Amino acid sequence: MIATHELRVPGATLHYETRGAGPLLLLLPGAGGDAAALDPVADRLADTFTVLTHDPRGYSRSTLDGPHTEQRVATHADDALRLLDAVAPGEVAHVAGASSGAIVALDLLARHPDRLRRVLAHEPPSWSVLPDAAEQLAFFQDVYETLAAEGLQAAGARFMKGVGPVLLPRPDHGQLTERARESGARMLANAPLAIRYEHRSFAAYAPDLDALAQAAGRLVLAAGTATRGHLPYRPAALMADRLGLPLTEFPGAHNGWSTHPAETADLLRAHLVGDTR
Repeated sequence: MIATHELRVPGATLHYETRGAGPLLLLLPGAGGDAAALDPVADRLADTFTVLTHDPRGYSRSTLDGPHTEQRVATHADDALRLLDAVAPGEVAHVAGASSGAIVALDLLARHPDRLRRVLAHEPPSWSVLPDAAEQLAFFQDVYETLAAEGLQAAGARFMKGVGPVLLPRPDHGQLTERARESGARMLANAPLAIRYEHRSFAAYAPDLDALAQAAGRLVLAAGTATRGHLPYRPAALMADRLGLPLTEFPGAHNGWSTHPAETADLLRAHLVGDTR
């Protein structure tokens, strides 16, 4: 059963959801995603964890007090910490994030390692760590300018050309639930917001590798098997090498949490708490 809540934070009101019982696990979605986008994985983990999901500020049901402005990783990480405090004050929690959510998870671990038991970051798009960072950041600027000049469809096509075939189609499980249809409509509305206000600033974020090295025993860096050879795989692989960590591969591609939710849930459980059921 999913319980819904609201939390006032500086500059916004966050919509968040909890389900299950056990140690606290915060799941963080990619850019433009919301709490319901994580349902297929969250539902499968609710037998092991109290699973916490939310709509990041400015997306879906999490409203801003003022107009949209450029989003900052630290602000989203601060929101994540406030959510942990609201749900389980003082508890040392698990966190797992995909895509932009993985960047938020890295920042949270770097700045608040004492609050986190284990963190898994799946394909954080931190282009700043790459040797060709300037080229990749220019690509995100180009996507932004394409949105302004030609609209969302053209910007999406430019984005996919740059990152490669890393978003695989979801399996067809029949008719979508009303909740899934509503989430899909919200994420479509969120897409231009992500391009305007999040993609460029998150891509330029430089993870604190020195701080992460101090907390490396709590960190798992992951990437999708089908993303190998493409841009989204590279930052996680490079950071794993610099931190002396193995790179854990998950099934699927950049959106593997959506296309392979059962396998993803099993791997998250195994890497976060050592449960190999």
